[in-house]
Amino acid sequence: MPIDESLSFRPVRVAVLTVSDSRSLAEDTSGEILAQRIVAAGHELGDRRLVRDDITEIRAVLGEWIDDGEMDAVVTTGGTGLTGRDVTPEAARPLFDKEIDGFSVIFHMVSFGTVGLSTLQSRACAGVAKGTFIFCLPGSNGAVKDGWDKVISMQLDSRHRPCNLVELMPRLLER
Repeated sequence: MPIDESLSFRPVRVAVLTVSDSRSLAEDTSGEILAQRIVAAGHELGDRRLVRDDITEIRAVLGEWIDDGEMDAVVTTGGTGLTGRDVTPEAARPLFDKEIDGFSVIFHMVSFGTVGLSTLQSRACAGVAKGTFIFCLPGSNGAVKDGWDKVISMQLDSRHRPCNLVELMPRLLER
């Protein structure tokens, strides 16, 4: 996946939302990994929060970020598993104007290389909501690294060829 160094990098504004009943923001290693990688890539960390595994709480924060129009992308970590408390996809999907079906496929391909068949326990997903990209990753540090390093970071790099999500941003709200 080539980066065309002859092009200029365009930073985007990215928010991080951790979904967890068992961690505080101070103990949130997966959210911290994302925040550090976002900044290291040259993007702006627009906000970072932690909410409980609760559809209403997750959707409220996501809704705030997509409604203000200031966030280009949101990356969530946690709540994508199969247990009764895992509700991040249920919270996010109704907000999507369009789901990015290929994200789940590519994430699982990458994840399979790391955790093998255990990847099928994740319901990682992504979509576009009011011109904002939303990526929902599992809560493990390894899944966050795989998702950011091998998928999201490339698509949020304006120099990535043959195409990237940044170049679509001005056209996301077209009708």
